[in-house]
Amino acid sequence: MMGDPATIAFYEANAPRYTLSLSQAPSRHLDDFLDRLDPGAHILELGCGAGRDSARMAERGFSVDTTDGTPAMVAKARERFDLPARLLQFHELDALAEFDAIWAHACLIHVARNDFPGVIGRIHRALKPDGWHYANFKLGDDEGRDPLGRLHNFPDEKWLEASYSDAGFAIIEAERYRGEGADGVVRDWHALTLRKQD
Repeated sequence: MMGDPATIAFYEANAPRYTLSLSQAPSRHLDDFLDRLDPGAHILELGCGAGRDSARMAERGFSVDTTDGTPAMVAKARERFDLPARLLQFHELDALAEFDAIWAHACLIHVARNDFPGVIGRIHRALKPDGWHYANFKLGDDEGRDPLGRLHNFPDEKWLEASYSDAGFAIIEAERYRGEGADGVVRDWHALTLRKQD
């Protein structure tokens, strides 16, 4: 189980343009998610990109472990927000009951469907009891590539929610909404706020 080489290569090559082209405001669901956590909670961010969400978490007083699977994105997060970001691909997550919450905005969309159960299993193990997890996904009906060549799992709600349930998560909140990706395509997205069940 490794990250998709073409997807990683895209982010590595396009990190400066990609990070400048996106809004620097925190993600739309972030503050509501943080409001669920105890003050000072320890949060792992997967797929931090340029670091805007981790910066917001730190601003609000949380302890943040900022990670991305692409060296160029890690460098951007360090440069733009002075974050101690580190390189971590999803399959390398081996923490055990370490985090109060794991934030994964628009990054688990790139996990191949065959690898998805293993990745969310690692997320489940990395969370403390009753830990929180957020992830959002571009909806579809089959794994494929977007116009930029990036791998996407393009799940439907039923497959996605069943995958998380099977991994030991309770779905606390789910929202379907329209959103534009970095490829310029407007799609339906599905955002999940989940809690670890033991």
